[in-house]
Amino acid sequence: MAKFITNIQELERVKNHWQKALADLITDPAELLDILELDPDLLPEARAAARLFPLKVPRHFAAKMEKGNPDDPLLRQVLPLGLELHEHPDFKADPLQEKNANPIPGLLHKYHGRVLLTLTSACAVHCRYCFRRSFPYEENNPGVSGWKLLLDYISKDASIHEVILSGGDPLAMSDKLLKLFCDQLALIPHVQRLRFHTRIPVVLPERITDEFIDWISHLRLNPVMVIHANHPREISEAVKSTLLKLRQSGLILLNQSVLLKGVNDNAATLTQLSEDLYAAGVLPYYLHVLDKVQGAAHFDTQQDIVLALHAELMHALPGYLVPKLVREEAGKQSKTLIF
Repeated sequence: MAKFITNIQELERVKNHWQKALADLITDPAELLDILELDPDLLPEARAAARLFPLKVPRHFAAKMEKGNPDDPLLRQVLPLGLELHEHPDFKADPLQEKNANPIPGLLHKYHGRVLLTLTSACAVHCRYCFRRSFPYEENNPGVSGWKLLLDYISKDASIHEVILSGGDPLAMSDKLLKLFCDQLALIPHVQRLRFHTRIPVVLPERITDEFIDWISHLRLNPVMVIHANHPREISEAVKSTLLKLRQSGLILLNQSVLLKGVNDNAATLTQLSEDLYAAGVLPYYLHVLDKVQGAAHFDTQQDIVLALHAELMHALPGYLVPKLVREEAGKQSKTLIF
């Protein structure tokens, strides 16, 4: 029998659950190792790497990891390792040179027709391969007081038809703040699409409340949500249910993955990921080769392996389930397709 909410206190408890989960992330490497029953000898290097890029893992996501397995593909995405401390000449703090496309705080204008806004520096999870792990968020978090500057920039450029909310993770913001900003954005007539780039539906699915779905489904702007899942074990039943609710509300759902050595660098894993995403109402969109950010060299995959994997996907899957194989290159006006 369905449980009906009959009082205000219970309603507020449900609404605030995701914010409590976001405030209760695992941030101490010792706790993560303890929960997963891993060798404590991993701790010194984990703490050293976490001093450069802090650990953040939602408990929901950690619960999917296999205990006692340091090579678990979900764990490898988030566990700080001593390998991150090794410097590699081809890996840079700002591999995409985003500083050259950052005209005002909180706005990146790299591609024609669209801009990306970093309204928040907050994330629910710190992925160790993140190309923005060294991004100067302190200079690019405009705060509510900086919104006018962003909106003025967009309103003065009639070529901008799409606004991308990224960061950080835009869904780390409250519904109230998101709605406040997006309602103002929707007043700019030449802006037609609103795109969310978010990992939260995968790592913190309770964030997608009925209130969020209600306001986003009534927004004038056509909404697109690009989620980020790299491995089929990330698509749990809770995540699948959340994604299906979003899809049924009218959102276009796409997924982008990063090809990561030791995580998803085999055809069977990537094939299953595409199948599981489609079953949850999500179309595979991009498969990125690794951005060469300092600290992530141990995830890099050789070019010949990359091409062979994509060829296997094209053989195993219908075309609409094969993500585009791309890399991003500094200064280019679009993603670069790899063949």
